[in-house]
Amino acid sequence: MAGARIERLITSGTFSLDGGTWDVDNNVWIVGDDEEAVVIDAAHDADAIARALDGRTLRAIVCTHAHNDHIDAAPDLAARTGAPILLHPDDLPLWKQTHPERAPDGALTDGQRLTVAGVELTVLHTPGHAPGAVCLHAHGLSALFSGDTLFAGGPGATGRSYSDFPTIIASISERLLSLPGDTVVHTGHGENTTIGAEAPHLQEWIDRGF
Repeated sequence: MAGARIERLITSGTFSLDGGTWDVDNNVWIVGDDEEAVVIDAAHDADAIARALDGRTLRAIVCTHAHNDHIDAAPDLAARTGAPILLHPDDLPLWKQTHPERAPDGALTDGQRLTVAGVELTVLHTPGHAPGAVCLHAHGLSALFSGDTLFAGGPGATGRSYSDFPTIIASISERLLSLPGDTVVHTGHGENTTIGAEAPHLQEWIDRGF
């Protein structure tokens, strides 16, 4: 994995759903080397993301899900770079709430593998926070990009439209907690955690109805 690295850019904006709007800070993840990269969740600020890419070839804009705060800058970034926007099709209804005139360029599927800078990212469909939510596992970097499926301290929120608590618990239990314990979880908001740090709390989450 010579030269491959993970960079975090924090951007700020709003999240809107079900008639409410909240101020949020989002993690934008850039995975690649000095020549090429992918962006995971183009949130809020295409200018800032383009500056962070610093002339590298953008291979894809990968959406972990289609809540507006994770995709609002995606079309602008795609127009600047020519990179395709990739989204799981189960999240198209959410996508269309934000970008009704502009469809994604390609579909993410469970088990799909994306390669950039010698790093292989495996798509894991993890519904619950949203129907088409995915995580990306980079085994070679001991990294998981979890979007809003798993955070330091628990699962993503499931109290709004298109979300379901039992489904997110099943996704985490069946798809994520089987990963190596030292896998670093790079989340959609806030700080990193590890699979090993979160795994012991599964039953607690269930009991609390997290």
